[in-house]
Amino acid sequence: MGQLRRIRRPWGGKHPPPTSPLPVKDNARCLDLDIGTLEQIIERSKRTPLSEQDCQLLRSVVETLHFLTQELEKKHVSIQKLKQMLFGVTTESTRKVLEKLLDSDKPPSTDKDQAPEEKPASSPPPKAKGHGRNGADTYSGAQTVHVKLETLKPGDPCPACHKGTVYTTTPSRLVRIRGQAPLGATVYELQKLRCGLCGAIFTAPAPPEVGSEKYNAEAAGMIALLKYGSGVPFNRLQRLQRSLEIPLPATTQWQIVQDCADTLEPVFEQMIYQAAQGRLLHTDDTTMKVLELCRQANATSREDALPKAPRKGVFTSGIVSVIDDHRVALFFTGHCHAGENLAELLKQRQAERQRPIQMCDALSRNAPDSLKTILGHCLTHGRRYFVEVVAQFPNECLTVLEVLKAVYQNDADAQEQGLSDEERLVWHQTRSGPKMAELKRWMTEQIEYKKVEPNSGLGEAIGYMLRHWEELTLFLRQPGAPLDNNVCERALKKAILHRKNAYFYKTLNGAHVGDLFMSLIHTCELNKVNPFDYLVELQKNAQSAASTPADWMPWNYRHTLQRTATPK
Repeated sequence: MGQLRRIRRPWGGKHPPPTSPLPVKDNARCLDLDIGTLEQIIERSKRTPLSEQDCQLLRSVVETLHFLTQELEKKHVSIQKLKQMLFGVTTESTRKVLEKLLDSDKPPSTDKDQAPEEKPASSPPPKAKGHGRNGADTYSGAQTVHVKLETLKPGDPCPACHKGTVYTTTPSRLVRIRGQAPLGATVYELQKLRCGLCGAIFTAPAPPEVGSEKYNAEAAGMIALLKYGSGVPFNRLQRLQRSLEIPLPATTQWQIVQDCADTLEPVFEQMIYQAAQGRLLHTDDTTMKVLELCRQANATSREDALPKAPRKGVFTSGIVSVIDDHRVALFFTGHCHAGENLAELLKQRQAERQRPIQMCDALSRNAPDSLKTILGHCLTHGRRYFVEVVAQFPNECLTVLEVLKAVYQNDADAQEQGLSDEERLVWHQTRSGPKMAELKRWMTEQIEYKKVEPNSGLGEAIGYMLRHWEELTLFLRQPGAPLDNNVCERALKKAILHRKNAYFYKTLNGAHVGDLFMSLIHTCELNKVNPFDYLVELQKNAQSAASTPADWMPWNYRHTLQRTATPK
């Protein structure tokens, strides 16, 4: 008998599997069971009632079997997809795909076949002490302490040779990391004196740096960054702070970030306006849960008088806009899809601007008819269909993957050389155009001459590429058109991280607050700006930011601070 390896509930809970097509790997729980353990449970059930632990194990096995049976009955399922659902998706690089194919073709080795491990002829020299992964220059946010040499100063005679003079050179650097609570606190005890005769009380004045508010701008910025930038739920931060003896209730955290969001709303609105002027717009969305909308959907579905129930799906749409040398990331949560949110965004676009390029996947909801954009589709999505069936059609899929690998290499070379959009277009037309034309001819022959079954995995992958060929190859005709939508998919990881840790938003207002902070934080990261410093400075200069929000974008707020700083 074999083993039951990694029995998992792909939907990650105790309840029956949902009807959604793809479970989430990160929410699943894995169990390693062998057949002997299951046989022992069955034997024990014949004599005594099963324990709670045995019931849980059997339930996991039954639910997993039920899930696999349902998936196998679907038309488009494959062993490769089931492996990805159960064990997760690995990297899709051509090198890794090829290595996996070669490993699968190797016969299983035995202990006798394995040769003793040989040491390399020459091992690389060990790293010098103190040369770690991150050099001192990478700690730009750290406090710098200048330590002077007490015994010498520039211009003094050299104590070693007594002939030359010493001068300033590059200083040595030591990095020391200290631990601290995410949010610290200081208790000021103000001395009180009371007259023993008249009862008058005299209290020491608070120091000037104390301020009037209990939670300052740094506290609000850190809570927002932990919650919406790193996915730390309020309750988890509450437990951490309590264990560090600096309590911070979850309800207080929410009130702090809500008040902060009201202050930053003008900057967020300006960021939306700036994004509407972009020359390139990446769009995509992911599912989200808002309890308020769920309750509304359940209430309306029970009213028989309604002729048609409203849309029940809730999504977080991500839009990444490229404006000159800057990028703006926006998030919108609600019933609307990415295409609808983009159409609403473009209502603020200046009329004299040319049509922008829109990069998305091939779902129709990403490009409604009302949108007037130059549409391009993600080449990575088309490539992924071949990666999924590479085990069944290795030669054919590797033919496609090698061509796309060369196209991506050409794009990387163009970026490394700093080519303009027009020069990059000529570069791709010269180097990638012939390869893509040959690929299209090859795929057309596979279908027309019936070398591939159209309903097979490979046939569907080829059909997808041919149906959307014009959009997938926009980079060969339009200056500045990207190859894929990866930048937007990476941006949506902010929302996915929140969904994994906090599970849902309670209200639409809470979703809007999350969208605001995720937009500000990820825009800072895209422009290589410290998001914590940005959030703090926006709060400290709230009045100026509200009156002239265009001067307080992540890429120019430092210049605004220098311009408005009062001379000492």
